[in-house]
Amino acid sequence: MPDFLLEIGFEEMPSRFLGPLCEELRRGLVKLFEQNKLGFAEIGSWATPRRLTARVAGLDAVQRREEAVVTGPAVKAAYDAAGNLTAAALGFAKGQGADIADIFTVDTPKGQYLAVRKATGGVSALTLLPEICRTVLAGLSFPKKMHWGSLDYTFGRPIRWIVALLDEEIVSFEVAGVVSGRATCGHRVMGSGPFELARPADYFSVLQEKGHVVLDAALREASIKDQCEKAVAVTSGRPIIGERLLEEVCGLVEYPLVVLGGFDKRYLDLPREVLLTSMETNQKSFGVEDAKGSLLPHFLTTVGLQPTDVGLVRKGWERVLKARLEDARFFWETDLAANFDAWLARLNSVTFLAPLGSMGDKTRRIEALCGKLAEMIQPGVTADACRAGRLCKADLVSEMVGEFSDLQGIMGGIYARKKGESEEAARAIYEHYLPLGPDSPVPSNLAGAIVAIADKMDTLAGCFGLDMIPTGAADPYALRRQALGICRIIILCGLRLNVPKVISLAFAGYPGVSWKLGQEQAARKLLEFFGARLKAWYVGKEFEGMTVSPQVADAALGAGFADVWALNARVAALTHFSAREDFNQAILTFKRAANIIRKQAAEMELTGKIVGKLLVEPAEEALVGTWGGKKVLFDQSWDKDDFDGALDILGQLRPVVDGFFDGVMVMCEDEALKINRLKILKSIVDCLSKLADFAALQV
Repeated sequence: MPDFLLEIGFEEMPSRFLGPLCEELRRGLVKLFEQNKLGFAEIGSWATPRRLTARVAGLDAVQRREEAVVTGPAVKAAYDAAGNLTAAALGFAKGQGADIADIFTVDTPKGQYLAVRKATGGVSALTLLPEICRTVLAGLSFPKKMHWGSLDYTFGRPIRWIVALLDEEIVSFEVAGVVSGRATCGHRVMGSGPFELARPADYFSVLQEKGHVVLDAALREASIKDQCEKAVAVTSGRPIIGERLLEEVCGLVEYPLVVLGGFDKRYLDLPREVLLTSMETNQKSFGVEDAKGSLLPHFLTTVGLQPTDVGLVRKGWERVLKARLEDARFFWETDLAANFDAWLARLNSVTFLAPLGSMGDKTRRIEALCGKLAEMIQPGVTADACRAGRLCKADLVSEMVGEFSDLQGIMGGIYARKKGESEEAARAIYEHYLPLGPDSPVPSNLAGAIVAIADKMDTLAGCFGLDMIPTGAADPYALRRQALGICRIIILCGLRLNVPKVISLAFAGYPGVSWKLGQEQAARKLLEFFGARLKAWYVGKEFEGMTVSPQVADAALGAGFADVWALNARVAALTHFSAREDFNQAILTFKRAANIIRKQAAEMELTGKIVGKLLVEPAEEALVGTWGGKKVLFDQSWDKDDFDGALDILGQLRPVVDGFFDGVMVMCEDEALKINRLKILKSIVDCLSKLADFAALQV
């Protein structure tokens, strides 16, 4: 079975494109091979800044042969009165390339029809591959595409060469004026080529030995890490290697070579965050720290070739970093000389969202909302939370954040500490943008959690009031992330907040604003938005190794999610309960009870106490007696937020409820007995509905 190699060479592709392109190329080829009935043993894909490669091992040389029965016209329409084939039958045979003798009849649910057996497949892979290659390349997606020259074709970067080999044979096709062949190119400087390939198996050795290209990103990453560790040995330090930066650097080079550089110790007076941002964001370099975590005056940069004079390269990088650190030092000293009052005044000239006023207005709303939230959670943090809320956006007009926008909030916290604000307020400002994603940390102190919630909820309320609700993939203000961030803060910080009330307080902070949606409608849509975010987050989430199913998430959310912390505990409890052997039977029993009450509650009022003298059947007496004791235990579990215990009580109750359904006619003719029996079920269902919407659980 032959091997197939496809390589697309292009001008330097942005690093962030490469990982998704690798997977997209592999998945695209798998799909097209399946559609074209070509089997294969294995597909590997790799990318560097200048190439995207796939190698298919053990590809079928010939398309799989299959035989299909193709039906034509109905028998009654295929023959005339004399028994001769009609034009419809003759046309069917001709269209299928079949002889009249090959036609037979088949029975179908609609009657008898003419049919022929038609063989498909058998086409060589060499014949099919050109169209497969064109299709898979046309299907690759990019955050941004570009035209070049006078071509109408678009791609992430201009295509310069294509290699397409099936064993020793060229798979010939053309894309964007480039004809496929067997010549690859190596490193732009150290081994540019071109290099002729006899077969796919030669590709990897030629690329590495002659082209000086490390094709596998995992190998480039490992090499960078290893070189960093060896380079810092002379400093007695350790490299600070973040995964995101490592992935980016790996996507910038085809041949990684790490160079150790240094800078003047006086720059260590700058905050760690400023130094690392200068090195990582601007220079794509790694910092170096000692065993205690203090930065050392060194950095590690990765160059993409073996220079003739490493010292000269090092001096060039040191000179550029020094210029950036000089700028940072100037910004730092300028900002330290400023004061918060001046910055707050300047915020009044910075627009938040045009209809919603300035950033100064936003900080005043955040400050007010922080006060209300603190009173609901812990009044002792009110002063720190309010102060942090007022100052949290002040650094947006600082010199440092003007240059390094990634440091917003972070610099505000650092400056707050330097300018004499309390430690709690400073930390709250530093962390108020957290969490930044579904797995990132939340604020570490209560004041920070309050400011983060207030900031995010203020933005959500404003956007929903203006009908700027995310649709599809579009979410320019990251509202999905902010809504989920609020939920994660509530859960991880153990806050018992009422989300609808917080939404109402946020809208109340916008007096006199002309909304595009009515406030009640906007608040309702925002609450529904929280529900959708929570469901998306919970489905597939694990609790103690058990995965939350969509049905469990729906059931828990269906019982309400105003208290997000309690919702999280209920989801966990329901997930554990779903693993019990009696889960399915319990769901069927309680769904039956809930369905009866849902239907009857619309027709009659089921209020008042259960009448003891109307308990005439042993099964209903047993249920009322058992439920009386179990309800006390249920209420105790509920008050302690012991939802596992509450569900366990319902599990214990299930056999008695089954006995009730088996031994009692609920919907009997005696109206008094019927209502009394419905009251028994309603008492149980009212407790059930606090735990979950059992109707959402499918068994």
